[in-house]
Amino acid sequence: MHHPTLCAVAVGVLSALPGAQAALYTKKSSVLQVDGKDYDRLVAKSNYTSIVEFYAPWCGHCQNLKPAYEKAAKNLEGLAKVVAVNCDEDANKPFCGTMGIQGFPTLKIVRPKKGGGRPMVEDYQGQRTATAIVDAVVQKINNNVVKIEDKNLDKFLSGKNETAKAILFTEKGTTSALMKALAIDFLDVITIGQARNKEAQTVKTFGVEKFPTLILLPGGDAPGVVYDGEIKKEAMVKFLSQAGAPNPDPAPLKTKEKKKDAKEKKASSSTKTKTATSESSSATSESQTSTETQQAPVIVETAIPIPAIHTPEKLIKECLTDKSHTCVLAFVPSSEDEAAKKALDGLAALSFKHSQSKRHLFPFFEVPKSNEGAASLLKALDLSSDIEIIAINARRGWWRHYQGADFGQTGLEAWIDAIRMSEGVKKKLPEGIVAISVEEPTPEATPEATPAATESASREEATPVTPEASSVSESTESASTQPVEPSVEPETAAESGHDEL
Repeated sequence: MHHPTLCAVAVGVLSALPGAQAALYTKKSSVLQVDGKDYDRLVAKSNYTSIVEFYAPWCGHCQNLKPAYEKAAKNLEGLAKVVAVNCDEDANKPFCGTMGIQGFPTLKIVRPKKGGGRPMVEDYQGQRTATAIVDAVVQKINNNVVKIEDKNLDKFLSGKNETAKAILFTEKGTTSALMKALAIDFLDVITIGQARNKEAQTVKTFGVEKFPTLILLPGGDAPGVVYDGEIKKEAMVKFLSQAGAPNPDPAPLKTKEKKKDAKEKKASSSTKTKTATSESSSATSESQTSTETQQAPVIVETAIPIPAIHTPEKLIKECLTDKSHTCVLAFVPSSEDEAAKKALDGLAALSFKHSQSKRHLFPFFEVPKSNEGAASLLKALDLSSDIEIIAINARRGWWRHYQGADFGQTGLEAWIDAIRMSEGVKKKLPEGIVAISVEEPTPEATPEATPAATESASREEATPVTPEASSVSESTESASTQPVEPSVEPETAAESGHDEL
């Protein structure tokens, strides 16, 4: 069977997502909504550090993050870019796939590489609060501010001040996010430096008596100008602009501009396509003969039913020994029961999605209630409904109960999502359920006992959320334990950023 590349797999997974919904962020939002076409121009080639959220509108985690992300955007305005990409839009799915997006929301910090070239991209692993996001992004803003000391002042001013320069005199030894942002605004236009009050000779040279003080040296024989306005970026940019215009930052293309750009690209590529078509026609006829002699690949297009466990011995061996990893068990009165069939079909569809994506998930099993082991386990866990679905990890001694009212794929997917992210409450297994392994179990040639499944189960808590997983807020259990982002947080100095001189 042909094995697709990772990018193709990601694109395929993203293509299977629900139909596109309205974007989370409006045009009035401080969050910059970017599509796959704009990303390179607005983010990858920007001089500014950006944080990018890859999301889907139907994702509960994304909806919970929205208030904090918008607040972070307001606090980082003028300092860094806060960007969002809607991976639910068909046009963006290939791009999200190439970015390696495997869960929603995924946050990535994109930092320009000094000296040019492709930017550095790293996953944001911090807390999903405005304060944490702002702090993390501020730390990643490139610092182009020159540190000025008495010993290097002459070097900084060399060339008879022919190019414009600016010096901030401050009592602080660190460079604020505001000054870093100004240095980025005027990169290669005005050289910005910072001198501490302890650099006595430098302070004396410019006659500085209070801190902070910003002095602009326009260049040539022009005298220095002292800034006396507010410590706000807009006002400071206007002050420095008298010596040189700041670097323009590209804005997102309007719909008409995008259509025009797309038409030009299409016209350019049509000529190449015609040439390629004529050249490939002869090659096609030659390849057809050889292709016909090869066996066509087997393509699985429907979900395979999850395996069933019919004996207590099998149940213990797969899921109830002290070496067993996570299993999902669906206890049903009969696979022909309408509700049971819906639950089993939902689990089978989830298993199929992961297998098609070449991503291993902990195994799912059907357990008929006629199994003697099923009755004992359900009694020990105090479960008595006609259909019960649990996740159990005997090795670690915990279990989780699916409490959703609906056994459809959406609710089950959200519940599985919460387990994979290790969210929600795990209940301790009662005494006497876990069996002690006497010897290593013999591997069986069955889908539920493959080495790949065992390996993935051993690391299920470190596995990222799959992009096809729906909102955890749709699951009763995980929604009750998912922390809610506060609508208002105390603003910190790191968040406001503009008053740090």
